[in-house]
This record gives sequence, C-alpha cells and structure tokens, in this order.
Amino acid sequence: MLVFSCQNQISFRISSVEQHKISGSRLNTLWFRVSKWKVNSLQKAAGFPAFSKKVAGISLVNCSYSQSGQPLTNSKAVEKRFSRKVGKKEQHLWSKRDSTGSGQKALNLVRIVSGLPNEREAVYGALDKWVAWEVEFPLIAAAKALRILRKKNQWIQVIQIAKWMLSKGQGATMGTYDTLLLAFDMDKRVDEADSLWNMILHTHTRSISRRLFSRMISLYDHHNMLDKIIEVFADMEELDVKPDEDTVRKVARAFLKLGQEEKRKLVLKKHLGKWKYIHHNGERVRVRRQSWDE
Repeated sequence: MLVFSCQNQISFRISSVEQHKISGSRLNTLWFRVSKWKVNSLQKAAGFPAFSKKVAGISLVNCSYSQSGQPLTNSKAVEKRFSRKVGKKEQHLWSKRDSTGSGQKALNLVRIVSGLPNEREAVYGALDKWVAWEVEFPLIAAAKALRILRKKNQWIQVIQIAKWMLSKGQGATMGTYDTLLLAFDMDKRVDEADSLWNMILHTHTRSISRRLFSRMISLYDHHNMLDKIIEVFADMEELDVKPDEDTVRKVARAFLKLGQEEKRKLVLKKHLGKWKYIHHNGERVRVRRQSWDE
C-alpha cells in the first residue's frame, strides 16, 4: 500500500491494486481538480475512522511520488492556491471639514465683532486677521458664530459677518441668505434686503427654497409692502413652489387690503382648503381646518 502526500498537508493511502495501475515510470504526476468533497469515503476504504470535515477551495493540486512511496520534491510540483484579495481602501471625493475647535473659534469671532464699530474697514480688517492663519476658510466656526449672534439678536454683527463671508465667496447657501434677510428685516434695511433678494432670484432661480420665499414675504408683510408680497407670491406660483399655511394667510391678507376679494378667495381655495392633514400618534390624520375662509 502506497502513502503519498501533497503540499496541502492532505494525506491518504492507495491500495496495491491502484498502485499497480498507476505504476509504470519512476515519476508520475497526478492532477486533481477538487471543488468540494469529504474525506470520509477515502478513510473508510483505508480502514481509518471517518470524520466529516469538509475540504473546500482547492483548485488544482499537483502531487509527485516514486514507486517506493516517498514524496519527491520537484519545482514543477506546485500547488496553485487562491490568494485572498485585500480590500481596497475607500477613496471619498468629498472630504468632511474638520470641526475640531470650531466652537472656540466661533466664540472668539463673536468676541471680536462685538467690540467693533459699525465701519466696513474696521470690521473687514479684524475678520481678515481672524482668518489669516487658517489653512482653509473656517466655515463651520463662522456659521456657529452667526447662530450665536442670531440668538442674542445682535443683527448688526450678523450682517457684518454674513456680508464679509459672501465677499470672500464663502457661505453662499440658503441658510446664510435666510439669516441675512432676517437680519435686514430686524435692522429695517429693506432696500438691502430687496437688492439681495433680486440677486438670489436671478442667480438661484430654480433652487430657491420655500423657506426663503416665506422669509421674503414675511419681510414685506412686516413693513406693509403689499405689492412686493404679491410679486414674490407670483414668483412662487411661476416656479411651482407650494407655500405654507402662514404664507398663504399673509398673501390673502394682502389681497384683502388691496381690495381684491376674488383673488383672495382663489388663493385660499387653491392653497388653503377646508381640510388639512396632521400627524397624530404617528399617523397621518385628516381634520377640518378652522376658519379656512378667514
């Protein structure tokens, strides 16, 4: 009985009959293609106790042996093994900005602008010094500073920082525009708000959010500019932006003050029906709207 082994450390025995069949030369090569098999049958034939360990993943085994049963070493007797692929490192096109220390930077910026006079040269000079040693523009810190100043109702400082950011080509987002329009409204700078709105309307025509339209209508309503309210609402209708309930009521009130009762009813009927949907206990519920024609 002949015993031979492979480089996989898998050994089994072959009977004398099988040895006689495969003998005939000093060196013979066996090629086995194995996908998934059990060793039980081989060990039962050889008289060994069977075990059910599965051997899988062996693609091609090349084994060499002599008639004496001794395994031979040959450079061509190589086992081809599957090499495990190393996972590729993911490459992200958009890298997240580092927010480390942005809170302290924001507080420092608030402290700087709070002690500055309302002069363009002094404000811009101090802000340029604040950002001078930064590798990239500290957009996160500036946004946090705007949020802090907005909570403190320091509208002049909000306007200073927002206009400085836009002059640097930074922070041109709907959030920055909304904060700046609110600051213009609170500081009664309607002309500047109107100029900014015209720029936004011509630059970001198809991407203006409903929130920004509502902000502008609220600004004009606050200063009783009825014609401007109707004009902004017409832009909403043209761009197919659906107004919220508060905006609809302001537009209806503007039509009422202008004496255009029919248009007021049409607006209420189109955007403020008798029924509305609310979320109650995690479900969408249809309820009757109170004072829908007011």
